Amino acid sequence: MKKIYSVFTGTGSYVPTKQIKNDFFHSNEFYDLTGKKLDTPNEEITRKFEEITTIAERRYAEDDQVTSDLALIASNKAIESAGIDKEELDYIIFAHNFGETRVDDIQIDVLPTMAARLKQKLGIRNPSAIAYDVLFGCPGWVQAVIQADYYIKSGDAKKILVVGADVLSRISDPHDRDSMIYADGAGAAIMEARESETPIGILGHNSRSDALDYAKMLYMGYSYEPGLAKKKVHFLKMNGRRLYQYALSNVPNAIKAGLDKLNLNITDISKVLIHQANGKMDDAILKRLFELYNINEVPEYIMPMTISWLGNSSVATVPTLLDMIIRDTMDDHQLESGDIIVLASVGAGMNINNVVYKLP
Repeated sequence: MKKIYSVFTGTGSYVPTKQIKNDFFHSNEFYDLTGKKLDTPNEEITRKFEEITTIAERRYAEDDQVTSDLALIASNKAIESAGIDKEELDYIIFAHNFGETRVDDIQIDVLPTMAARLKQKLGIRNPSAIAYDVLFGCPGWVQAVIQADYYIKSGDAKKILVVGADVLSRISDPHDRDSMIYADGAGAAIMEARESETPIGILGHNSRSDALDYAKMLYMGYSYEPGLAKKKVHFLKMNGRRLYQYALSNVPNAIKAGLDKLNLNITDISKVLIHQANGKMDDAILKRLFELYNINEVPEYIMPMTISWLGNSSVATVPTLLDMIIRDTMDDHQLESGDIIVLASVGAGMNINNVVYKLP
């Protein structure tokens, strides 16, 4: 008997052209959370930062680009690769966290919604193409995919654009060492309904939100630099150490729970596409995941990584990874029909999710 499944039929991404290497931050003045200027030389700060995160460079949007511009480029690529008429879209789901951040105004702008702006920029006239936003931290794009899957499997939709974009470089405190983690980017995918007698596409998913104990690991706060703090401008702040421990303790179990729902083993998985938050952290998460299956040796090439040269672009990291692999632009990482992959993310200090997907 045939069932309806959700399948990625097109992907697209946009990697900004402005390359920001770690020496870019050598002229910054860094302060701690008490407002005290750090005595450590910036060269040593950036060296230790790269050791901990593996980030050597990241990408920033050009000054004349806003978040929806990045999303537009990624979305057009996804629509083109899927070969669909954009007027046939039933939903446009836009995952982001900070709206339309600009160079000259770092106030968060979400009115109109980002999805509405994107729909307008795409030139879509169809009023039945419902456009709305998802704010779920870095796991937002994966969560949007989960929502799209429900629409498709219910029969409510046949074609959905799911896009994730953020410009974090404009909401991060230049006087906070954590600002070096953040990057800009966009990724998108077209999801379509496909009938099949055997399971294909999205096989299942799993999510969790630990808000009671971990809601404030990421928050908006004043600059660490006392003079800028007096201006009462809000920047993205992070309790990095606690977030690291939370992710390490909970992401492996969450991924395993998602596989357990489907009676799958980690050995059935060809690739784990995980949110590019911190290179060393992602390595540790993968190691713990395999240890849950009593496997001490992690297979080579199972976890593609872009963080060393793209940084952490929040909701854009997972769809960008997926697009790069599908377009065969990542060495040693290819996908074939029948491969089962996991798309996983953690962020906002408290949210974790994953999707298990079988390539048609």
